[in-house]
Amino acid sequence: MIKKAASWAGMLGPALFMLSFMVNGLLRPGYDPAKMYISELSIGPRGWIQIVSFMALGLCLMLFALGLRAAFPKNKAPSVLCMIIALCYFFSGPFVTDPMAMFDNQQTVHGMVHGILGAIVFSLSAASCFVLWRRFRADENWKSLSAFSLIAGIAMAALIVLMKIGQLRAGPLADYAGVVQRCCLVISYAWIFTIALKLNRS
Repeated sequence: MIKKAASWAGMLGPALFMLSFMVNGLLRPGYDPAKMYISELSIGPRGWIQIVSFMALGLCLMLFALGLRAAFPKNKAPSVLCMIIALCYFFSGPFVTDPMAMFDNQQTVHGMVHGILGAIVFSLSAASCFVLWRRFRADENWKSLSAFSLIAGIAMAALIVLMKIGQLRAGPLADYAGVVQRCCLVISYAWIFTIALKLNRS
């Protein structure tokens, strides 16, 4: 029963989160999805929408982590990593980010906390791909996802580097920081969705 509920949480959570930030970004006056981070949707009068989205995704991934624990009882690393990621997403909501223009000079305390939580999310998301890649290739029931996990991990690691470059306002990727971030997240969510779907069918 827990695996079935966890699988649905793993599929619906990321899908609804992406739908939320895409629609919210399109409707927000002055917001440029190409160069601005998703977290910046938390700023302003309608920022509560993105805040709630972060927290809802965190709750869904907490449940998904419990499903991973049930699916791989002898290997706790996947569920522990997923739970840490889930908690970071959840607390990224109330700890609202600062505008991107403040990243390299005057940051608030809550903005700094948000940045730390975000760094953990991206780093552990990539790391999780490699952890589960090793697990999947040794299990015939999950071997079909091993290649995807490896490719996703490499792609996310490369995009994280590009994201850091994009944070340099005078850098070559400054106008595409939002695009790079979204590419990394889409890969991460597609990977989670695929695992959740496999969990659901098993």
